[in-house]
Amino acid sequence: MKTMILGGDGFCGWPTSLHLSQQGHDVLIVDNLSRRKIDIELEVDSLTPIAPMSTRLAAWNEISGKTIEFIDLDVAVEYDRLERLIEEYKPDCVVHFAEQRAAPYSMKSPKHKRYTMDNNLGATHNLLCAIVESGLDIHVVHLGTMGVYGYKNHGAMIPEGYLDVEIPLPDGKRIETSILHPADPGSVYHTTKTMDQLVFYFYNKNDAVRITDLHQGVVWGTNTEETRLDERLINRFDYDGDYGTVLNRFLMQATINYPLTIHGTGGQTRAFIHIQDTVKCIELAVNNPPEKGQPVQIFNQLTETHRVRDLAKLVADMTGVEMQNLDNPRKEAAENELVVDNKCLLDLGLNPTKLAEGLLDEVMEISKKYAHRCDKSKILARSQWIKK
Repeated sequence: MKTMILGGDGFCGWPTSLHLSQQGHDVLIVDNLSRRKIDIELEVDSLTPIAPMSTRLAAWNEISGKTIEFIDLDVAVEYDRLERLIEEYKPDCVVHFAEQRAAPYSMKSPKHKRYTMDNNLGATHNLLCAIVESGLDIHVVHLGTMGVYGYKNHGAMIPEGYLDVEIPLPDGKRIETSILHPADPGSVYHTTKTMDQLVFYFYNKNDAVRITDLHQGVVWGTNTEETRLDERLINRFDYDGDYGTVLNRFLMQATINYPLTIHGTGGQTRAFIHIQDTVKCIELAVNNPPEKGQPVQIFNQLTETHRVRDLAKLVADMTGVEMQNLDNPRKEAAENELVVDNKCLLDLGLNPTKLAEGLLDEVMEISKKYAHRCDKSKILARSQWIKK
């Protein structure tokens, strides 16, 4: 099918673009290359060398014989261009990654908070508004976050998006209904994802836009089957305090014998998923749209949960590198339980990659190969949730 990928140059967007192309989709990437510009702002590069977009696309065509188109467009700002593009390209599906994805970056300063809010909500609303104006029946697949649920310490199972509740009536009777799980965002970034949910709810109810919202866990790993084919296709590996995800950071730190940075007690339990499973989940969502008129389809996109300190110990035991507890710059519970329902994607055919079976060694090898590109001054997390 014809698939438009917004944010297709990013950490999840690029491997997804290659994977869907490999599976036979006609893929158009729409991206304003903002993540590359943020590298310049933060003065830190991906540990892996990222080729220019033209080089990436040419390499994919050379290796696969398939063509991925690319348009440089700011989805959050250039509404008229976006609307014309949708009307002309007529995609069957739009995969929406076009949002600033890092919680620490979203909390760096008022400027970063406002940018994240304006960019993320602007991109989501512009997309939905343009689809409605086009009159086309387009399925939207959005990459959200498990962080919309929050991380309270009650230990109850988190459902896939909706919570079944009973509402008492004045006459003493009770009615049963289903509502969006109460949101509990932990950063400006997470707040934008919870607000996305309400925008999706409205456009689905009002205009019958077909939407799948994927609440994804923390991604680990770097390469997928497609990005391994050639160094020109290699995926991002962020290790810095703003964009690096926790397990990748631990593995990189171990490679250069840098103490593993555990913020607070390390008792934060989080959901995790390997990047290869991310692209598979996107494929499953694209190929299984909800019927017209159905509510927003919500899948919890994760394969397992772990405490941060347990991940650090796993890496420390593998490598002999010591662990170091630091003050936590975030405002969050020091300890929490996390039990999550992820039945929908499993039922659709996801075969999860677990840490015990996974690709830790491959991540370590990538870290070793490119260790010379690491800037140790960028490792520590410096964004503060509470103004000092």
